[in-house]
Amino acid sequence: MTRCLSLAVCATLVSLVLPIPARAADEQPIKCLLVLGGCCHDYEHQKDVLVKGISERTNIVFTVAYDPNTTTGHKNPVYDKEDWYKGFDVVIHDECSDAIKDLDFINRILDPHKKGLPAVNLHCAMYCYRSAPYPNTTPWMEFTGMNTNHHGQQRPIEIKFTDKESPITKGMADWTTMQEELYHPQIDLLPTAHALASGHQNVQREADATVIWTNDYHGTRVFSTTLGHNTKTVADARYLDLVTRGLLWSLNKLDDQHLKKVPAPATPEKK
Repeated sequence: MTRCLSLAVCATLVSLVLPIPARAADEQPIKCLLVLGGCCHDYEHQKDVLVKGISERTNIVFTVAYDPNTTTGHKNPVYDKEDWYKGFDVVIHDECSDAIKDLDFINRILDPHKKGLPAVNLHCAMYCYRSAPYPNTTPWMEFTGMNTNHHGQQRPIEIKFTDKESPITKGMADWTTMQEELYHPQIDLLPTAHALASGHQNVQREADATVIWTNDYHGTRVFSTTLGHNTKTVADARYLDLVTRGLLWSLNKLDDQHLKKVPAPATPEKK
């Protein structure tokens, strides 16, 4: 009886001394606003690919603001409210709205990011909100970190990671996309931006262009890539890995607790 009592006391003491395991990092999902719509892209299907692919890689809850209008001058209704950003931890901008030049409207989008709301910009988001003629750098381009006004014909892009030590790209292998648009900067990246990868199309006299980078926007972390025109590219596991890592980096949560490993597709057995 005495021995049993002693063991019980020891067990109680051990339970008091041992640290309580930290609550799993994914108990509180990331709240993300995904904004899509505008010209020239299959946003209707890409929204589903992004939501599914990123959700497989981190614990995240999406609110999707998809505008089916396919013109370049239509304002996404999600921005109608002054507090459109409230309740979100991060915003993915995947819109293509270059004809919108209303600075009040543009600043309504930019102000929350300027005050600390992290962001991810995909593909044509770099081409948006041209409130001033080229080569002027617009407020939106200060946000993305790149001044771009053109891309070449769709051809495969050879992606070369130029900063292999960045937590976003570390361990990722260079790859070649399917048919894609290579956006070219009007000037070099802005001084606030940092290149992570360049892209090259096998075309005579075609220069390399930065295709993946980060930007410090008034102290806010912003991740951007011009890749992602075609839905097959967006569905590529390497692309989804990249975007998820960039999103987590923008939140300062790129670690093993938040980044899930996605099993590689099974290889069919040869008969």
